[in-house]
Amino acid sequence: MIKLFVGLGNPGPEYEATRHNAGFWWIDAVARTLGVQLAAERDFHGLVARASVQGRAIWLLEPQTFMNLSGQSVAALARFYKIAPQEILVAHDELDLPAGQAKLKQGGGHAGHNGLRDIHAKLGSPDYWRLRLGIGHPGQKSEVLGWVLRKPPLDERIALEQAIDRGVKAFPDLAAGEMARATLTIHTDKPPRPKPPRPAAPAA
Repeated sequence: MIKLFVGLGNPGPEYEATRHNAGFWWIDAVARTLGVQLAAERDFHGLVARASVQGRAIWLLEPQTFMNLSGQSVAALARFYKIAPQEILVAHDELDLPAGQAKLKQGGGHAGHNGLRDIHAKLGSPDYWRLRLGIGHPGQKSEVLGWVLRKPPLDERIALEQAIDRGVKAFPDLAAGEMARATLTIHTDKPPRPKPPRPAAPAA
């Protein structure tokens, strides 16, 4: 089961609507669904909320350290509450997926994402879960920094919000550790085609 849900982003109004803050958007949506408010916690270098889901305590966290030092916040809270890496899920923007797609995975590399890189280092493990929220790729590596720090156009923002909504819908399964079921919800970026009606049985 997942006990700590983290969204990555940069603090401050100038970054609020940028692609790099997609993880914050997801945590904000989860907090609204749970009816909890994130509040500053100096010891954890972030905005934190505690909630009860099916009788179990879970934490929501938005590091306020800027992206490159996200691990400082994640590791501080995880160590204080004795939360193992495999009980942590990190939502983040993903260049390798188009806007509107989302993928759930556990472990693996950081693929150059500076927030994940620091979490790897501070936790000392890559075994946490990731909710990868697609933001698309500008096409050139040299343009990535500007891309992630810009606001997406309206059509991309709508697509991203739809992916975030699927992640929120999967939240109860994520919290319960039902990762296969959560994956089915999160990875569906198009509604399934309706099955054709079964032919009526011939009259006797």
